Amino acid sequence: MEFGECSSGSNSSSSNEVWAKLVPSDSRYSDVEIRSNEMVICSEITSSSLEKHEWCKITRNSDQSSAMMQNKSSNTILVDEATVQNEDDVVINCGSEIIPGPAREGYLSYRFKLMPRESFTRWLKVSIDAEHAKCSICLSVWHDVVTVAPCLHNFCNGCFSEWLRRSQERHASVLCPQCRAVVQFVGRNHFLHSIEEDVLQADSSLKRSDEEIILLDSYASIKSNLIIQTGKKRRRKRPHSILDTENEVADFPCPQCGTEYSGFYCNQNTIHVQCQACGGMMPSRADIGVPQHCLGCDRVFCGAYWHAQGVSSSDTHSICSHENFKPISEHAVSRIPFLAHEKNRHEQDITEMCIGQMGKTLQDVISDWIGKLNNREIDRTRMPLNHAEMITVGTHVCNDCYDKLISFLLYWFRISLPKYLLPPEAANREDCWYGYACRTQHHNEDHARKRNHVCRPTRGNHA
Repeated sequence: MEFGECSSGSNSSSSNEVWAKLVPSDSRYSDVEIRSNEMVICSEITSSSLEKHEWCKITRNSDQSSAMMQNKSSNTILVDEATVQNEDDVVINCGSEIIPGPAREGYLSYRFKLMPRESFTRWLKVSIDAEHAKCSICLSVWHDVVTVAPCLHNFCNGCFSEWLRRSQERHASVLCPQCRAVVQFVGRNHFLHSIEEDVLQADSSLKRSDEEIILLDSYASIKSNLIIQTGKKRRRKRPHSILDTENEVADFPCPQCGTEYSGFYCNQNTIHVQCQACGGMMPSRADIGVPQHCLGCDRVFCGAYWHAQGVSSSDTHSICSHENFKPISEHAVSRIPFLAHEKNRHEQDITEMCIGQMGKTLQDVISDWIGKLNNREIDRTRMPLNHAEMITVGTHVCNDCYDKLISFLLYWFRISLPKYLLPPEAANREDCWYGYACRTQHHNEDHARKRNHVCRPTRGNHA
């Protein structure tokens, strides 16, 4: 075995591609490049010496997104602040901190960094034919692409929304603009949306003007999956009976199919949407002031609509509770959500202690910060909700999005607290370099407890 900056094990496979690096914290030292699937690392280990030592072996895992590290030195070493004994193995991920000694002081610190898979990205871009990513209505690359079924052709959301509106006004059925098949379903296609972005990034000449995009977005009405009824009636081979009537009622998609509520009933061209919570159907109506989609996630919820229509649940039709979907101002919170502070339970406990020491309840704190949000006193860049800039206290959101909003507000509550209001053991912690974006906090309890993660990253992609 040869010794150098990196030396290959006997079972390794050689490659000219650098798939990972060990990046030292001290810029005076060089990065250690890892080219083989199995490498024994021989490099500097102390911050006061340029002498190289053999201290670990790194083996690439089959998932190509992590590696196995074996301690080859006579000392213990630290990986994400966890101790690894001689000959012991540990999984390392991109961003893992490795110290080739038993303590931080006096030893160099390395960061394990996985390199981007550039060859795969290049192949993906070459394989996409832009002609196959164009809408057959406007003949440009899709914008906010939707897919119709059963023919599975794809169009711009704005283009097909306008086609759908005109078809409903003039025809009994909606036909696919490309193949003329009867359309029974249409929904946004998030997978093709990423391909749409790749095509435009590869060839900027295919991009539309800002004015055209604004116009398309103004036409777009498809926010969730729509079920489209056809105008054809089933032919009968026998006389109409009471049993037939009961079966037809059971087949009606929603309570307003065949029955009028609040001056409205569905006709043959009415488009229906399916509730995310109960699975029930309701007519898709943009002409009323009652929201049918959660602004935070664009999913459909029927509770607010049926509550406004004066319709209650029955044996034949599912209707979800009004509690599943209501304005932010009407929600209440009694516990810190599981999602808060990136699911770090130590940070959640600290937040809970801070609120208690202030003599307030969680609801008091959240009410204060919702007021700040409504007055636009908070930067919404990291808000984990769709249409973040449009959200106010009167916005209808589902329970999941409300939990996400609470988690977002608790982050701002914590970083705005002066240190003297924190428990002593929390106030004395150092900030983690990667802040809220740290991945180590999810699998290393010691690191999650000893470092403050309710802070902005100073390193990594989020810095």
